[in-house]
Amino acid sequence: MNRRNFLSQGAFGLSSAALSQLLAAEAGQKPHHAPKADACIFLAMLGGVSQVDTFDPKPKLVELNGKIMDWSKEKKTDQPNLFAKPRKFVASPFKFARYGKCGREISELLPHTAQFADDLAVVRSVQSDNGNHPAAVFQMNTGFIIPGNPSVGAWVTYGLGTKNRNLPSFVAMPDFRSIPFSGAQQWGSGYLPAEYQGTVMRAASEPVRDLASPTSVAPHLLEAEREALRGLNREYLGTRPDNPDLQARIDSYELAYRMQMEVPRVLSIDTEPESIKEMYGLNDPVTASFGRRCLMARKLVEAGVRFVEVFTPSQSWDAHGDIRKNHEKNARETDKPIAALIKDLKQRGMLSRTLVVYMGEFGRTPDTPAEQETPGRDHNTRAQSMWFAGGGTQGGSIIGQTDDVGHKAVENIYHMHDVHATILHQMGLNDLRLTYYFGGRNRRLTDLGGKLIKEILA
Repeated sequence: MNRRNFLSQGAFGLSSAALSQLLAAEAGQKPHHAPKADACIFLAMLGGVSQVDTFDPKPKLVELNGKIMDWSKEKKTDQPNLFAKPRKFVASPFKFARYGKCGREISELLPHTAQFADDLAVVRSVQSDNGNHPAAVFQMNTGFIIPGNPSVGAWVTYGLGTKNRNLPSFVAMPDFRSIPFSGAQQWGSGYLPAEYQGTVMRAASEPVRDLASPTSVAPHLLEAEREALRGLNREYLGTRPDNPDLQARIDSYELAYRMQMEVPRVLSIDTEPESIKEMYGLNDPVTASFGRRCLMARKLVEAGVRFVEVFTPSQSWDAHGDIRKNHEKNARETDKPIAALIKDLKQRGMLSRTLVVYMGEFGRTPDTPAEQETPGRDHNTRAQSMWFAGGGTQGGSIIGQTDDVGHKAVENIYHMHDVHATILHQMGLNDLRLTYYFGGRNRRLTDLGGKLIKEILA
């Protein structure tokens, strides 16, 4: 075989592979096993929620409050300056109470979410690899601390395809007061084909910018223009069969056209009863933004979207200076909408098939610098609390344990890869089998593999 023939056949092989992926995405892939969930709503609490002030009460901190601590054995850290100066223990300023039949202890910060304690599978022992926000947010979303990798939503879409041809399979809803570090890379497709990246929607009257057709142009002229564009695209693609990104771009234009009719119908908030708007907090400026996006998430998964990620503002929970003020503000914005989302999914019979995930990029320390007058908490990769609800998880369960002050996980320790493996599993995907060949090897969301958090599985 000469060089010309080799390259020609190689190009044909590449185009065939690309075509098979595109056809699979259109038709929908078969899951690896029977799924427990048809959709996932991921609630990203950016900045890092304090575990000892929400779901992991530590009475020992009350006893030690204000005392200088000896962290001499803890100076090997990814944050080398964290223990350079004396530090003091900080008791939680929030009271805890038991809720539900399970008797789960939850902070007074979250009175609305606490009413659904029996639906939450709380994991208190999740660890991550990096204590810097940009790297940690990348790991939460992509499994790795460096950019360039596909997000969990992109992997789900790649593995399962679409359920509604008129809507994207993966939707990202950032808070435009402050979007996540690196922006679109947090919901990007990385080395996967571009069609698997998340589509951004806003909590506004126009969720997708520039989607509507111009009213000044007659419909038949718009259709003629689209048909002409399709013909040019087909002709151009025919001369470049080895470019899957080109096909993905063409597909995105076609999807945008179909979304012009579907998005306004699906996301019409005005048609919702006043009781639903009130439940999500749409009538309160404090909860309106996050509440609207939670309601949109419910409507999107109801219409067939597989993965929706709802973000708080970047670093919103980052309480270095004043844990009380910071966490009260962010809890007020998110607690009522999150509880409304769970309630709404339950009353519509959707929670059993919709996996809801709540977590930040890491936890927080049980201490603060000794000279700091208003106590805060710093970054902590060794322990964070997060929870699952619905989607075949065991509500009311509690998994993992931290030490007496909540500094590090000591029992049933799980990694971010394990969280991702569990999400994939509930949606019918085996993280070891969900691969994409890139850079000389088969790549995975969980790298070398994650272990299932089996204690939460119903």
